[in-house]
Amino acid sequence: MPISRKIEGFLSKASFIRKMFEEGNRLKNDGKGPVYDFSLGNPQLEPPSQFKEVLLKTVQSDESCTHLYMENIGYEETRSAVAESLEQETGLPFTPGSVIMSVGASGAINTALKAIIDPGDEVIITVPYFVEYLFYIDNHGGVPVKVNTTPDFNLDVSVIEKHINERTKVVIINNPNNPTGVIYPQSTLDDLGKMLKAKSSEIGHPVYLIDDAPYRKIIYDTDRCPSIFTAYENSIMVTSHSKDLGLPGERIGFAAISPRTGDAAELFGAMAFTVRTLGYVNAPALMQRVVRHLQNTTIDIEWYRRKRDLLYRELTGMGYEMPYPGGAFYVFPRAPGKDDVAFTRLMQENRVLVVPGTGFGTPGYFRIAYCFDDSVVEGALPIFRKAIEESAK
Repeated sequence: MPISRKIEGFLSKASFIRKMFEEGNRLKNDGKGPVYDFSLGNPQLEPPSQFKEVLLKTVQSDESCTHLYMENIGYEETRSAVAESLEQETGLPFTPGSVIMSVGASGAINTALKAIIDPGDEVIITVPYFVEYLFYIDNHGGVPVKVNTTPDFNLDVSVIEKHINERTKVVIINNPNNPTGVIYPQSTLDDLGKMLKAKSSEIGHPVYLIDDAPYRKIIYDTDRCPSIFTAYENSIMVTSHSKDLGLPGERIGFAAISPRTGDAAELFGAMAFTVRTLGYVNAPALMQRVVRHLQNTTIDIEWYRRKRDLLYRELTGMGYEMPYPGGAFYVFPRAPGKDDVAFTRLMQENRVLVVPGTGFGTPGYFRIAYCFDDSVVEGALPIFRKAIEESAK
């Protein structure tokens, strides 16, 4: 066998999201008509104009030595800009020593997990979850523990508490959530923080809370996304600018360690080491210099809000049941007939690509990513209507 048995097994369970993306490319090239592809959260919205202005200025700069190796943790001036923005947002004393620039949020998560967990340690993830978490945890010998959320997909703090034991090292949440679009309210995060503080004291070591937050600035009904930093001391936020600046292909993000973390300096040192040894080495130099100036800039949220409002109104009007999506750019309806894989195949036959909830650990639902042109959304609505009407016969 030319590849490892473990990877062979993983490949057989590979991401539904990527499979649908690949199927979309095949259909788009078959010449048989339009394809309505809602499979991958790959934003078509262009970055804000400020990005292009800063990028051009940066590329044309006469500053010397701009392509040399840097500290693995990233440029200090970029980390300072991130820290200043986080301090303004939370009121906490973030410093450059709180921030590590990373190759996207995925690089930041792996850097944190490698620094924290030993083989056999448990990492709690809440269902539905981003499927790659399972592979990230396995990368470092951890054991994923899947914990259900409430019927409306809010965190169930009491259920999380029941799964914490001496082997628990990390709880990962994703707020706003992919695939549901649900935002966990501050009151829930505060309750989670109180529980984790008590359980950490009980089991004799900190349980770290990691918030995977690439959608934290894509919110529609509130001015600010609830924060783990004000809820719990031992917390790490990982994020990227893939969504809030429309830069998914640039793979630029960061990890921020709460300044209230008891062993913040030790954790920072460990993550500075793991970011190098994992092979990410550092975040792209050019993008670091650009996003330094864009920490308080976002894409046009209204572009997404219009699609959210249209899809939620039209689909619920047709009879689809779904949680209210307060953020991100996903809706997560219940699949007619309750078989999400069969429904996904039916939609695929009608040239609409969605992702079955099974891929997120939640059978019976499907995910729609609405980060595409209005024509894609409007063209698919009659097909969604036909599908639910036929399922009712």
